[in-house]
Amino acid sequence: MNQSALYFSSQSKPFSEVLIEVQAYLSSKYATLLSSHQVEQKQQIIAYISQYLTDHRLHVPGLAFDELIDRLYAEMVEYSFLTRYLFASDVEEININGYNDVKISYTNGAILPADEQFASPEHAINVIRRLLHQSGMILDYSQPIVRGHLANNIRITVFGMPITDKDKGIAASIRIVNPQKLAREDFIHSGTATGEMLDFLSLCLRYGLSICVTGATGSGKTTLMSWLLSTIPYDKRIFTIENGTREFDLVMTDGEGHVLNNVVHTVTRSSEDPRQNIDQEKLLEYALTANPDVICVGEMKSAEAFAAQEAARTGHTVITTTHANSCLATYYRMVTLCTQKYEMNDTTLYNLVTEAFPIVLFVKKLEDNVRRIMEITECRIHSDGTREVVPLYRFAVHSTREVCGQIRIEGDFEKVNDISPGLQKRLLENGLPLSMLQQLRGGDST
Repeated sequence: MNQSALYFSSQSKPFSEVLIEVQAYLSSKYATLLSSHQVEQKQQIIAYISQYLTDHRLHVPGLAFDELIDRLYAEMVEYSFLTRYLFASDVEEININGYNDVKISYTNGAILPADEQFASPEHAINVIRRLLHQSGMILDYSQPIVRGHLANNIRITVFGMPITDKDKGIAASIRIVNPQKLAREDFIHSGTATGEMLDFLSLCLRYGLSICVTGATGSGKTTLMSWLLSTIPYDKRIFTIENGTREFDLVMTDGEGHVLNNVVHTVTRSSEDPRQNIDQEKLLEYALTANPDVICVGEMKSAEAFAAQEAARTGHTVITTTHANSCLATYYRMVTLCTQKYEMNDTTLYNLVTEAFPIVLFVKKLEDNVRRIMEITECRIHSDGTREVVPLYRFAVHSTREVCGQIRIEGDFEKVNDISPGLQKRLLENGLPLSMLQQLRGGDST
């Protein structure tokens, strides 16, 4: 009799009971498993699970034989039911509000409960501790709040007892950054921006105008910035600086594995010894000596903001992100960050950051879960030194209504103004063909 036939002739038990039995059985084989290589170890564990289920005719209602093996393996070795969400291409965030309340955020904007939940508060804690172990961090009563990472693009923040309620076990946010690379057409199709807006931003970055992308967490800043950097010609050198973990993956290769473009990825290194600590500000200082054509500072959140604006004002092309509620508020946010480095008056700092980043775009995830570029602005510097933040493009909301329990926001993208003659001159001096400039200006040949 084959395994499948034997399986369906077996007696049913709850999954939790089967798990306890299989775990007890595997503990007797632990020494053998430790002597194996990782790939061989997985194969051996699966073989032991399969043999035990067959010998004892264990069956869980609703699960096929192979499905039960996969669930048992994930529960004992991987990250329980979270495993398939962590490495899915259409998942961008896992939010755990309690052991029995896990919500999944998908790339299409949907937020749905997970197909399964943890069995108990202790179960949730054990799985999350296994996740944190990947970054060498420990969750316990003395360290109830921790942050770590699973891979270059997966961040995790965890809150445990006594910060959270005992009957909830744990709360966590697992952010999967840019699980799939989006193309220009994807942004257009999803309603993030028009092709004209995307082309404008790409040409600004390509021809030397520094840009700041602003918005709240989860608004799509990093994904959009990653696409903009992917439009840089292969012969231009890109230098990226990120805090703690690497989210960008900009290296392009051909079918034979040869690198096509020119990219250096760097991340910070934290240390209690100040001599060993390497923060974004220090990486930015060294980046200026590494012959970069474009410098990407993943996020301005501290004193590196001053170094970033200094780099942008001294001829380097810089693209970065920060958290702010509008394009105008972005400059005041930069001023606040810069004061963490130097005690300068706000007017002076405002003049510096507006000169450094003439282009700012504000992105937002609206109530209908669509991410949109709400506004692109230019800061114009007049002859008397005064500044004026002028909208170039914006998304105008016409109506908000509820359809079948879902919010629908209707509106249109509008072009409000052309870039100023001063920025047009800079683009031409930096190599932008006149024909492309005329396209940006709607065909105006003046």
